Amino acid sequence: MSSPALLAVAHGSRDPAAAEVVRGLARQVRRLAPVLDVRVAFLDHAEPSLPAELTAAGANTVIVPLLLSSGYHLAADFGGVADVAGARLAEPLGPDELLLIALTARLAEAGVPDGTPVVLAAAGSSDPLAAADVRQQADLLAERLGVPVVAAFAAAAEPSVPAAVADLRERTGKPVAVASYLLAPGRFADQLAHSGADWVTAPLGGHPALAGLVIERYRRAMLARG
Repeated sequence: MSSPALLAVAHGSRDPAAAEVVRGLARQVRRLAPVLDVRVAFLDHAEPSLPAELTAAGANTVIVPLLLSSGYHLAADFGGVADVAGARLAEPLGPDELLLIALTARLAEAGVPDGTPVVLAAAGSSDPLAAADVRQQADLLAERLGVPVVAAFAAAAEPSVPAAVADLRERTGKPVAVASYLLAPGRFADQLAHSGADWVTAPLGGHPALAGLVIERYRRAMLARG
């Protein structure tokens, strides 16, 4: 009997490049786990929709939210749909030690020197659990790099990314890097270019570590249900 489908679900963006990053991530997952039926869906702004692809994927589908923290979308947009369809819902991708591989690689690609303070820039959410998840990832990155790392948000939470950059530069007397804690290009990623940082990294979605993390979340969800 074949394994349940892995349905990777992203929020979606009006920027077509964002959908292509998500589809590229799915291709990486297929290369790493060719026995799995890997599918993609979006909550908004792109097709296929979550309900449509969930119907097509069949029974016991495992939904892997392509979210870097918990929060409103996980509870409101995923939980009810999964329950109605009888699907399994995996945990969001972050926070996680595996994300450090992608974050540190992006910093290196941007030419950020060792010892540079970092602002970890997330999209933001009004849900305090989501903000706490981002701060936990910032703590993990600070431990890995041995430098100050501050969590900041593009919207809906404080501090804002420009405020965090200015504060960290003042406190440390050093240039500051922004590490994009975003999956794909789009409005929030564009905002980071105007944050006042000396370096801004690319979103994480195209890094191979993300594909491994998606598979890990799928397997963990399968083990949880037995």
